[in-house]
Amino acid sequence: MDYFRKILRFAGPYRKYGFLNIFFNILYALFSALSFAALIPMLDVLFKPEQKVYVKPVYEGFGSLKDYLQDRINFEVTAYSGDDDMKGLVLVIGLVLVLFLMKNAFNYLAMYFITFLRNGVLQDIRNKMYQKIVDLPIAFFSEKRKGDVIARITSDVLEIQHSFLSILELIVREPLTILFTILIMFGISTRLTVFVFVVIPVAGMIISRIGKSLKKQSDKVQREQGEFLSIVEETLGGLRVIKAFTAESRFYQIFKASTHRFFSFSNALLNRQNLASPTGEFLGILVIGVLLWFGGKMVLVDKTLDASSFIAYMGLAYNILTPAKAISKASYGVRKGNAAAERVLEILESENLIQNAPNAIEKQDFHSEIEFRNVSFKYEDDYVLKNFNLNIPKGKTVALVGQSGSGKSTVANLVSRFYDVNEGEVLLDGQNIKNVSKSSLRQLMGFVTQDSILFNDTVRNNISLGKEDATDEEIQAAAKIANAHEFIKELPNGYDTNIGDSGNKLSGGQKQRLSIARAVLKNPPIMVLDEATSALDTESERLVQDALENMMRNRTSLVIAHRLSTIQNADSIVVLHQGEIIEQGTHETLMQSNKNYKKLVEMQSLAP
Repeated sequence: MDYFRKILRFAGPYRKYGFLNIFFNILYALFSALSFAALIPMLDVLFKPEQKVYVKPVYEGFGSLKDYLQDRINFEVTAYSGDDDMKGLVLVIGLVLVLFLMKNAFNYLAMYFITFLRNGVLQDIRNKMYQKIVDLPIAFFSEKRKGDVIARITSDVLEIQHSFLSILELIVREPLTILFTILIMFGISTRLTVFVFVVIPVAGMIISRIGKSLKKQSDKVQREQGEFLSIVEETLGGLRVIKAFTAESRFYQIFKASTHRFFSFSNALLNRQNLASPTGEFLGILVIGVLLWFGGKMVLVDKTLDASSFIAYMGLAYNILTPAKAISKASYGVRKGNAAAERVLEILESENLIQNAPNAIEKQDFHSEIEFRNVSFKYEDDYVLKNFNLNIPKGKTVALVGQSGSGKSTVANLVSRFYDVNEGEVLLDGQNIKNVSKSSLRQLMGFVTQDSILFNDTVRNNISLGKEDATDEEIQAAAKIANAHEFIKELPNGYDTNIGDSGNKLSGGQKQRLSIARAVLKNPPIMVLDEATSALDTESERLVQDALENMMRNRTSLVIAHRLSTIQNADSIVVLHQGEIIEQGTHETLMQSNKNYKKLVEMQSLAP
């Protein structure tokens, strides 16, 4: 129930719908019980005309309430019908019909209002999950598969609606229906009702044993669903590679194995769940059978109960079975929903270790330098940077070079605070970036990465991502600086052309120039370029390199370079090896030193 309480917190904004649901459920439960109790006078009219009452009964206290109500109804029927029994029958039938009509009208109104609460909670959970996903640090998703996260925000949230939130429909209505029905049953026959209380709990214990392993089975189903969604996501992302290496059959076998496990887990879960309905049905009929025997004995042998009351009593007893089965089914839903709620709450309650300091500064501009002071950092066990020190003065371009795994991209991740340092500090104008708000820090920076990350939207909206209120003139000016304006004009709808999923309607060079235009439009004082030209052909590289040089003019730039020809004009080149600086200087001085940098240049056959 702990998960259930946590999920119910989302119901707060919709409490008015909850109260209306409770109100109409109370009326439904009351009229549900009264509609069966009203059968007694109808049966008396049909089968006991001698019970007509000609003198208005007098109320003598709560102890004689049952007799008073029965006599009063009989008196009204007698007064209305006189000697015409059919008039009395029509009156009683009309009363029964009105009670059943009211019962169903209140049921509809209760369901109508709970719908707003259920769907509102569903909406808010999804919104909160998406907000949390966007807010969590990048490190969190290096441990989670994308498909699993997608499964949690889709199918797991739906499972919560179908299991947990369906209980909201039952939590008041069914218990109250049972309560009011039992009260009327006590009014008809205390002895028979006590007998019911002995038989029903035994049946309930048998049903409850069926659902004990549902949470475990449901957890397996949901985890496997996340698994095959991850396979689908990876397949769509790497379809070209799969086709190029004719690996279709291999991935099909991986997917097939996952769906087979899902098939097995789902069968085990649903078969156990489906066992509840026939078992409950049989036990319910068994209870009715025992009641027929015991109650029939009271009518035929003991003469302690009249036939019309016994028939109405049986209707009331059956009226208990429907809500009892619904409550039993809901208890299975809770166990099944626990697994989904646990997976959803794991995201919602994940701690974001990269938080703004309590009195974080909103930094609006950049004045002097970026400094890495004695920085050490590790992703897992081994340090990627060790006692790293670097100064990047304002207006200068500093390039990082080195072999893969030397820590170049880590420096970019740390300066933008995608990760926090383990030791040391990163300073911006002498201020530890942990004391600067994340949004204002990143607002000072523009990013162009090796992989051009674009969105399934228009050219205009992709460029204006960092500045949503940008004018058409500003967008076009940024595109011109990025050498993108000419090819954009040639697109079918110009700046309003949709570029497809991940920008796949464009070439690699075109995508990269859009990324640069996006960074230019943001107009930040600091640029972080992570191997922005390494994936391009020679012609595209020249256009992109020109665009980068236009963009970096008069800006502070941190450039991570794979192609060393692109950073020969940098103010300072830093050579990294296994997380440590082994050389630093301009291109000319490093070439003259005849050490690691020169070897890297010669390996690329780029020596001047």
